Amino acid sequence: MLVGPRIRALREDRGLTQAQLARQLELSPSYLNQIERDHRPLTVPVLLRLTESFGVDPEFFSTEDTARLIAELRDALLDDAIAVRISSGELSEIASNHPEVAKALIELRRRYRDTVEQTALVIGAHGDAGAADGPPLTAMPHELVRDFFYDRQNYFAELDEAAESLARELDLHPGSDARVAFARRLRDVHDIRVVQQPTDAPDGELRRYDPATKVLRLAAQLRPGQQGFQLATQLALIEHDALLDELASSDPRLGNPQARKLARIGLANYFAGAALMPYETFHAAAEEYHYDIERLADTFRVGFEVTCHRLSTLQRPKLRGVPFSFVRVDRAGNMSKRQSATGFHFSRGGGTCPLWNVYSAFTTPGQIITQVAQMPDGRSYFWIARTVARKRTGYGTPTKTFALGLGCEVKHADRLIYAHGLNVEDRTLVTPIGMGCKSCERTDCPQRAFPAVDRPLDIDEDRSTFAAYPAATRRSA
Repeated sequence: MLVGPRIRALREDRGLTQAQLARQLELSPSYLNQIERDHRPLTVPVLLRLTESFGVDPEFFSTEDTARLIAELRDALLDDAIAVRISSGELSEIASNHPEVAKALIELRRRYRDTVEQTALVIGAHGDAGAADGPPLTAMPHELVRDFFYDRQNYFAELDEAAESLARELDLHPGSDARVAFARRLRDVHDIRVVQQPTDAPDGELRRYDPATKVLRLAAQLRPGQQGFQLATQLALIEHDALLDELASSDPRLGNPQARKLARIGLANYFAGAALMPYETFHAAAEEYHYDIERLADTFRVGFEVTCHRLSTLQRPKLRGVPFSFVRVDRAGNMSKRQSATGFHFSRGGGTCPLWNVYSAFTTPGQIITQVAQMPDGRSYFWIARTVARKRTGYGTPTKTFALGLGCEVKHADRLIYAHGLNVEDRTLVTPIGMGCKSCERTDCPQRAFPAVDRPLDIDEDRSTFAAYPAATRRSA
């Protein structure tokens, strides 16, 4: 592997000179210099010494995760406001050799987009951009928190270990009623009384804790698994307050008080899922059941969505599950959850791809549908999609419906029950999709909502085409 920049970054982060690291690795300084400059590849013996010296996982030096970084770069830099066209090779070089520079460019573009969106909101609400009482030009707290989880690839080892320790202490196992154990701990350790509301709260509250009276109230309509989840969330907020603060403070983007609180809630929810589905036990069941989501949900007495979310977190070194991407969308295409442990990238501009099966799920409510989807970079993913619906009890109460998507690279599909008997290598089964219309390279797609930003349109009054936005052919240099 040619991973010189990663080794140099790790060395500089530890405050070592080339000579010092060369001595640790039992190499000559000139040989290490050649490795760092990508003039020599990283060999297996040197890799083993590096992982031992720095205490890092060998996958730290893997180049596979650059696919997502390249996709994010493309999404950030291919814009009609930028006159320079950057080739795929140049994007790949930046992502592979200068990952921190790539992340900085992505963050700058992200802030620019947020500012533009907020400015448009101010103008729309007040008629001019100078309105004194308009909203502040900052990123929305929910978006900041989604980016926080996305950048961490939805894995927090500290919370997983703490939740697993709690499950062992309470002797929880698949099929046990976790809500009883959690309620008992709240009572015995924290003197908190759990009360179930006799009727639904008028404002739709699911959980409310009053520190003054030490009473935790749960909504009447919550199922046993949902009650357990809410109780475990409250336990996380009480018993791991400092850890939640530490994790939420690790990202400088979460300086906004609202964003920090939302991040703490998200992390507490992560803990709750991990307590209900302890890592080792859940991982073993997932492998045994071939990642059958409904069977796992029944075994651990939780819902379909919570199970999907938990599957996307199985990234513990030396005990990894299938690396999944997880997404939740509504009928209008709004994406309220997006997590990825793969190279799959969710676009922030130009919408997502209408050919993606997560949108087709709305046509077959409650049924699982599958898709082999290929991105423009040639990588193929196996996607599972299904709708979930929630409503408050009673006739005429509003229902909210979402489509959930869970996807992995095709090379992992044979581990999933949903791909059994399916030839995922059959090219006739592949659906070409893209990140989003504005940044997608598929210029002949009839479903485009926007033209590609890096190519001019081929406009001809005397010609009509099936593709909505035919692009001009690039001229060779």
